[in-house]
Amino acid sequence: MKADYEYEATNQQGNTVQIDMYDAPAKKAQSPMDMLLSALGGCASVDAVLMMKKKRRNIADFYVEVNGERNDGVPAFYTDINLHFVIVSPDAKVEEFAKVVALSVDKYCSVASSLKSRITYSSEVKRPS
Repeated sequence: MKADYEYEATNQQGNTVQIDMYDAPAKKAQSPMDMLLSALGGCASVDAVLMMKKKRRNIADFYVEVNGERNDGVPAFYTDINLHFVIVSPDAKVEEFAKVVALSVDKYCSVASSLKSRITYSSEVKRPS
């Protein structure tokens, strides 16, 4: 915890991500819910790009737009998430890219599969030394 609305997450390799819960214009980092959408889009994008390259397609540009609709109550979870994948390519076919996107999201994306997982938790109180 850096402050009441500011946090930092560090993975096993020591890479850090800044997180904050401020409203704009004070926002300096993504919120946890923003990060969830970013993680989903990033995870699915990697597989989609690699599959298109395996098919020897030229990629001039690639991006995914991720939007989520949230529950009005508490908790404000995502009720619906939409990913819109865009590839700029001189030789990609519409049908093949649609198939690659479906495989990426439905079969290979660990983040998408994790959103369906069972969540367990525990807690612990430590005393200052």
